[in-house]
Amino acid sequence: MLDSLLMPFRSQPPPPALPQGYWLEAEGWPVAEELNGLLMACGEPRRPPERIERALARSAWQLSIRTAEGVLVAFVRATSDQALNANLWDLVALPTEPESGQLLLVLVHAALARLRRELPGCSISVAATPESLQALRQHGFVVDPGGIRAMGLVL
Repeated sequence: MLDSLLMPFRSQPPPPALPQGYWLEAEGWPVAEELNGLLMACGEPRRPPERIERALARSAWQLSIRTAEGVLVAFVRATSDQALNANLWDLVALPTEPESGQLLLVLVHAALARLRRELPGCSISVAATPESLQALRQHGFVVDPGGIRAMGLVL
């Protein structure tokens, strides 16, 4: 009976496997130019390095996936008010990477696991590319729940 009362976003699929030849990094931060290169390869506009550095400095944490050679191929960062809300930003995986879909699944799963541990019950919003939608849906996210629409303005 209790299972039928749980909201769909509270269930979580089994942990996805990180493909061989990649490693997940949670310590440190990517260099601004390196992150900018990944974001631009994923269709984002070029950002001034000092703005990327400020965004990283104001983020709570980040998760990166790198190849065995150390190349940054996937990324997400989190901000939070440390009470009720968390935001995942720049959820991307290099589209030319053969395992990009799996890399996104790993990032989403790892980010949600960390948020559940550190801020249980908080609401989560995500800024992500369209390529990330499948990984988000597999983890219970829904587009426009209840007709709510998020808006953003690029200055």
